[in-house]
Amino acid sequence: MLTAELWQPIRLTLELAVLTTILLLIVGTPIAWWLAYSHSRFKEVVATIVALPLVLPPTVLGFYLLIALGPDGLGGLFGGWFGVRTFAFTFEGLVFGSVLYSMPFVVQPIRNAFEAMGPRPLEVAATLRASPIDRFLTVAIPLAKPGFLTGAVLGFANTVGEFGVILMVGGSIPGETKVLSIAIYDFVETLRWREAHILSAGMLVFSFAVILAMSLLARRSGRRIW
Repeated sequence: MLTAELWQPIRLTLELAVLTTILLLIVGTPIAWWLAYSHSRFKEVVATIVALPLVLPPTVLGFYLLIALGPDGLGGLFGGWFGVRTFAFTFEGLVFGSVLYSMPFVVQPIRNAFEAMGPRPLEVAATLRASPIDRFLTVAIPLAKPGFLTGAVLGFANTVGEFGVILMVGGSIPGETKVLSIAIYDFVETLRWREAHILSAGMLVFSFAVILAMSLLARRSGRRIW
């Protein structure tokens, strides 16, 4: 039976992961579309910026986010509009950091799906006088559905497992920024092995389910993901 102390970080993690995934799909879809079909000379520069979290140490990204979200950065500037001094060590700050950190895990699968689709289906729809918006909504998105599913699952899973960025930007405030990964770290530090085992075992089962889901999705779509 989960106690309130254990359930609180689980609930907070799920809220963070769901909200981050929704925002990533909204923000990442136009970016992926532009990267797939743009002929701009800056396309690969943008793609590199999006992919930076894949190789950048989370603590480095978290450090600069902490500065940006602090009272002397953009967090202080925009925080005044909402009556707060800073977005650092807040749930909103965690969402912002999670979106940036998980961006490549959502954008890349969607971009790959758009590129694999090719221009032919859109050209056929154009000959039938479908508007650009209609072509995107009724042709591109349905054909790229495997990419959206893969991106959503990877974005959600990556957000659930975040640690470095979360620790730097949010710290460990119960009910506000203390998500699963931070809770496990705190339990280990205080030698509360039973609680650490319960949460860690749950994360292990979750990770196995994600990998299995990705493998089944790859088999159904006929594409290799790993």
